[in-house]
Amino acid sequence: MPDITPVLDFLSCRTPQAWTDRATEDIPTLLLDHAGLELKAAQQALTLMNRYAGRANLLTKMSRLAREELRHFERVTGILKKRDISYRPLSASRYFGQLHAEIRDAEPDKLIDTLIVGAIIEARSCERFFSLLPALQTSDPELAALYESLLESEARHFTDYLDLADQAAGTSTTTRAAELLNLEAGLISAPDSRLRFHSGVPG
Repeated sequence: MPDITPVLDFLSCRTPQAWTDRATEDIPTLLLDHAGLELKAAQQALTLMNRYAGRANLLTKMSRLAREELRHFERVTGILKKRDISYRPLSASRYFGQLHAEIRDAEPDKLIDTLIVGAIIEARSCERFFSLLPALQTSDPELAALYESLLESEARHFTDYLDLADQAAGTSTTTRAAELLNLEAGLISAPDSRLRFHSGVPG
């Protein structure tokens, strides 16, 4: 299993056990939301490529990321098909809306914040795969194998986003990342009205 210590050290909190317990009780919802998130991640990478076309390193990393996210989307929708679950987009969790609401409007702050938020989302995805593995290895070995195989790429995506944020800022973005991570920890730990891959604790 890949070492995801940097991801766990980056995040301000771990996933509450109550979320993991609820998620393993509703695998169809988890899979549908996961598929949608992979598609949105690819779309986000393409948007960044178009918006910041003059940044060669960003173009290279986001191009690779978009391809990987689409392959992940295909793998998740393949599992959905095997289980006779028709793919459909689910409504977004409050997690994304509230994180993106913190992105500043003026450049280069907008790019820096967008990249930090991207790093946080990828880190949380990686941590959630990791948190689900103990239960899924017994209850759903097929899904456990998928999530374990995704750990390395999600950890790399987290690093790519964070490196690009530092490059855009011309310095370390640790202070700004800490501010956004504090918000993220609150969203992850608070009660939530519905289960999503990045939701808080289902009420």
